[in-house]
Amino acid sequence: MNEKDVILTVEGLKKLEDELGHLKSVKRREVAERIKQAIEFGDISENSEYEDAKNEQAFIEGRILTLEKMLRNAKIIDDENLDTKLVSIGSTVLLKDLECGEEVKYTIVGSVEADPDANKISNVSPVGKAILGQSKGSVVEVNVPAGQLKYQILDILR
Repeated sequence: MNEKDVILTVEGLKKLEDELGHLKSVKRREVAERIKQAIEFGDISENSEYEDAKNEQAFIEGRILTLEKMLRNAKIIDDENLDTKLVSIGSTVLLKDLECGEEVKYTIVGSVEADPDANKISNVSPVGKAILGQSKGSVVEVNVPAGQLKYQILDILR
């Protein structure tokens, strides 16, 4: 896999495409209208509305370029064809914390899609790296800033 590759699930691809479409079709027009209105106020050299709108326009155009680059370099992981024998990107994994007995379910995604609040962890996170390529029943040790965690892989799902 190329360093420039952006690993995405089908769901993540759709989310980025939707954001790009919204920025191009809605946000661009809104900002252009704000700039037009600010210019109508007169002297743009001391016009904070104009400055704010131009800054937002720059942000939006930068985000559009970033999204287009991500989508050009996207490598899509189709979770329908995942092998459930080994943990891979796109797998949903049920882990048991061997210290406290707590069970947690994570989906392994590329770093662009990572969302710990939704239990989507990156393949380059400490836990993600530790469990990639492992099989059901394996015990993995994860080095984290707070010390070392031990997890057992209870199940690997699509």
